[in-house]
Amino acid sequence: MDGLCRPTAGMNATSFMRANAQWLGAGFLLTLLSGFGQTYFISIFAGEIRAEFGLSHGEWGGIYTVGTGLSALVMVWAGALTDHFRIRALGVIVLILVMAACFFMASVPAAWLLPFVIFALRFSGQGMMSHLAVVAMARWFVAARGRALSIAGLGFSAGEAFLPLLFVSLMAIVDWRLLWVASGFVAIAGIPILLLLLRKERTPQSFATSDQSLGMGSRHWTRGETIRHPLFWCLVPALLGLPAFGTAFFFQQVHFAGVKGLDHIDLVALFPIYTGLSIVSMMVAGWLLDRVGTARMMPWIHLPIIVAFVLFSQAAGVPGIVLGIAFFATTTGAQATVPNAFWAEFFGTRHLGSGLIASR
Repeated sequence: MDGLCRPTAGMNATSFMRANAQWLGAGFLLTLLSGFGQTYFISIFAGEIRAEFGLSHGEWGGIYTVGTGLSALVMVWAGALTDHFRIRALGVIVLILVMAACFFMASVPAAWLLPFVIFALRFSGQGMMSHLAVVAMARWFVAARGRALSIAGLGFSAGEAFLPLLFVSLMAIVDWRLLWVASGFVAIAGIPILLLLLRKERTPQSFATSDQSLGMGSRHWTRGETIRHPLFWCLVPALLGLPAFGTAFFFQQVHFAGVKGLDHIDLVALFPIYTGLSIVSMMVAGWLLDRVGTARMMPWIHLPIIVAFVLFSQAAGVPGIVLGIAFFATTTGAQATVPNAFWAEFFGTRHLGSGLIASR
């Protein structure tokens, strides 16, 4: 077999992780290193970037929107590459791009280049790195897809918990540009680890004749067929809700802390709470979807984030913010597993790379 992930029937969690450690580890690594292009990381430098280039909150927000929008447009094409090339090969290329994007941010000389810097970070980190991990887990695992997505998603949680706290602390003694240089070196250091973990890997083409992950109607749906189906358009609000509002929250974390009368470091010190609760939610959601299916879970996973933003708007101190974070984390954890598994379950895995991009 060409790196086929091992059977999971009857396995407990420990046995499952031991038998599939190299593939799960690769997913974890990809999601962790995606952090350098995630909003929660880029936004911790917002104060320094605005001061360096004399930008208002609105101008910085506009730059970020342009860069992120360009990234989304390019991802429509680039995401489909996962349907044709190995994750191992694409992962190496994308990690090189992440390093280059970090070095670009470290040396950017003028404000007019910032949209291109943000594009590079968002496309390589938040876009392609996350996409590679999700596609790999959803494609390589079938019976235990929920568990695989949950375990790989721990990389997102680890990044959210530790990167902001670490880098905000370091900014007190290290210039912000040097921290971006360090980020680039960390990204490139992931290449040998990824190659080691994925010594064996199934090619996307090896799934073409398999019927184990067919979607509705016992077939694999192309991107064009998917976007013409009513189910896709019913899913769009749910699929876009958390990415849009979650990004807004993390992007405005410096401003939010100021409005609530907190130092930025005091706010990011709460992020490990968010991470711990999102991990719990992620693991519970993964366990549930392998048992009750994604269709029963999709309608409910976004209710907690509604409560979270109501609490954020009314919070007058740390206790209210922590309570809001708890509800926010509940949706975040479930979002890391349920929608991606839903896509594979209902639309199949042959065109998963292009299909998932159509949903984002």
